[in-house]
Amino acid sequence: MRANFSSKIGLTLAAAGSAIGLGNIWRFPTQAGENGGSAFLLVYFACIVLFGLPLVIAEFSIGRHARANPADAFKILSPGTQWKWLGALCVLIPALILCYYQVVAGWTLFYLCESLTGGFEFLRSQAADNPKVFAEHFGGFVSDPLRPLVFLGLFAMATHVVIVRGVQRGIEAVSKFLMPLLFIIMVVLVICSFSMPGFSEGMRFLFTPDFSAINTSVVLSALAQCFFSFSIAMGILLTYSSYFLKSANLTRTALSVCIMDTLAAIMAGMVIFPAVFSVPGLEPNSGATLVFVALPSVFDQALAGMPFLAYLVPVLFYLLLVIATLTSSVSIHEVVTAYASETFGITRARAATYVTVLATAVGIICSLSMGVLDWVKIGGMNIFDCFDYTTAQLMLPFAGMLIAIYVGWKMRLRQLWVELTSGGLYRFPLFVPFMVIMRYIAPITIFFILISQLGFF
Repeated sequence: MRANFSSKIGLTLAAAGSAIGLGNIWRFPTQAGENGGSAFLLVYFACIVLFGLPLVIAEFSIGRHARANPADAFKILSPGTQWKWLGALCVLIPALILCYYQVVAGWTLFYLCESLTGGFEFLRSQAADNPKVFAEHFGGFVSDPLRPLVFLGLFAMATHVVIVRGVQRGIEAVSKFLMPLLFIIMVVLVICSFSMPGFSEGMRFLFTPDFSAINTSVVLSALAQCFFSFSIAMGILLTYSSYFLKSANLTRTALSVCIMDTLAAIMAGMVIFPAVFSVPGLEPNSGATLVFVALPSVFDQALAGMPFLAYLVPVLFYLLLVIATLTSSVSIHEVVTAYASETFGITRARAATYVTVLATAVGIICSLSMGVLDWVKIGGMNIFDCFDYTTAQLMLPFAGMLIAIYVGWKMRLRQLWVELTSGGLYRFPLFVPFMVIMRYIAPITIFFILISQLGFF
């Protein structure tokens, strides 16, 4: 008998946990900072309504109706067709992502330990003589042949323990504990940001409408962020929805997930941008290095004169990052574990062990590619960057486009209607607009995202 989430709140928190991760706490502030702040946020909201929410509902519909892992879902719904390869792609993508995602997860764990043990204070004492000390510290850590592997292994083991415990006692139980804790920490951090000198300027940057800053680049960046943040086409939503109760309202669940995911991203911006604007000379478009290079120093300078907050805020921030990364890592792992267990007829524990060992082994290679294996290049990129670019920039948009086409043109309308209404329990009055998005708007838009990543415009 296939496992189910035991409650509606459990499935909602688990689904939200699968979406809330580095994409919210790290990538959203980076993208917003590089694309005009409020301008990016306005376009991002539009993307959620037009693409994010409909695609989440679409994946939920496929997963629950098939009640199988992504590879088998399309075989069940469209037997004897080539759509089975889309299912295989939705397993391959998370398998590849898991390998390098755990590397970054290890970085978050290391920085949490640094903030707890006072490591940042030592670095700050050297910053006056060497302004690049934080950048050198991060670069020295990621290129080290041993330390990143230790933290990668610790994070991989934590993920493994949750997966082995199963859907209810593992994924659901952890989500019920970690997701409320995540939002509690975020509320505390937002309150702490009120004390930062740059709070007002940070809020203006994020929330004051600036329509003049909206251009093609901002639109494409917002679309890509929406896609990445909601874990669309990663196989996660398909897998988790296969554990949903038949009585669950898919539309309401999808809406709850989108609201929590978006709220987490905005609150991360409300913490980071006031800190950035509190430090003279630092710009919000500092890029992807902001979290691991700039913020350890920024928090100290922004909270100068308040030693307690100068210690507490970095600890809470990196704890928040670890929690968000863990919930996402668990969901990525679950996709591959469910596939291995059901396809090869082995126990969940054995399947999880195989996945953990293989992903960790490849993850070690990804980590070493920033140090001793930096000489290995694929298309001019090291192994880590190659994994990231291939999955996030190419495979995800391609699979997402195919999912929209499948739901819009191939999935039987009766099957789709049964899921959208939970067998007639709920109304779904937006069926026609939903189908227009799936058939035309989403595939065409995602296609332009894909070709933009390939550099055609």
